[in-house]
Amino acid sequence: MKPSAARGHLDTERSNPSSEKLDLMSTTEGLSCILDEDAGIVGAVRNASKEIVAAVDLIVPRLREGGRLFYVGAGTSGRLGLLDAVECPPTFQTEPGQVQAILAGGPGAFLRSVEGAEDQFEGALPELTAATLSERDIVLGIAAGGTTPFVHGALQFARERSAATIFLACVSADQVTDAADVSIRVLTGPEVLTGSTRMKAGTATKLVLNAISTLSMTRLGKVHGNLMVDLNAGANSKLIERGVRMIQEITDASATRALELLERASYRVKVACVMHVHGLDPAEATAQLEHHFGHLRAAVSTDSETRSRPTK
Repeated sequence: MKPSAARGHLDTERSNPSSEKLDLMSTTEGLSCILDEDAGIVGAVRNASKEIVAAVDLIVPRLREGGRLFYVGAGTSGRLGLLDAVECPPTFQTEPGQVQAILAGGPGAFLRSVEGAEDQFEGALPELTAATLSERDIVLGIAAGGTTPFVHGALQFARERSAATIFLACVSADQVTDAADVSIRVLTGPEVLTGSTRMKAGTATKLVLNAISTLSMTRLGKVHGNLMVDLNAGANSKLIERGVRMIQEITDASATRALELLERASYRVKVACVMHVHGLDPAEATAQLEHHFGHLRAAVSTDSETRSRPTK
């Protein structure tokens, strides 16, 4: 499906009456105008809750089976996808290829705009072809105004390869249609600066991607309570201290004991916690975690029945 090139009817392209005299406003008035418009973004995201939940439910089983999540976008939308993808390994210790981003114009477009790249319907196909998509993979296309050919081409290619598809836009389906498995529409309305979707639409996109990646990784066992227990705790002194605090919070270990466990566990917080609770060595603790598919709560349970039952 190649969407119409006409974009003037889109909500993201309309002039905003609240800011039509932005150039005449004082700095204080201009800031107030921007913040007043931004105040509605969380509500717009909340209105798309059902679809965001559906997206997570689509993603989690596929990642669990070894699939990959690909963010695809152009301009601000693509850069936000890339930002979320690169944050997954340090935050959740994901494999580098588990969450990827394909940006119109290539990686260099993150720092310098590549004009015209978004109009290439088949622009993402070389990277997606090289990735050898399968039914275990997910392609999440991001297009604030909904019309980006680069994104729609990627989604069509993904469907042809039986990959799951998600579409994220800030306009209604009445204005721009799609054929994705899950269609997330966050209706942020006209921008303070007409057509500048790096503003409200960009903020909404960041919120949605944060929610999707965080909730997906939580369901995959990479979060305990609200703690990032799968981070690389040995990367620097700050993270070593954070790892020690997490072990203390999860178990009854002293700071000295927690540091000793963390070092013996090769700076893996979850392994250290299981070692302490069950008196296991690192290999045994790792096996216990793997038995529960990485879910720490089940692995540290002192109930023998819970501990013997796999969690998935």
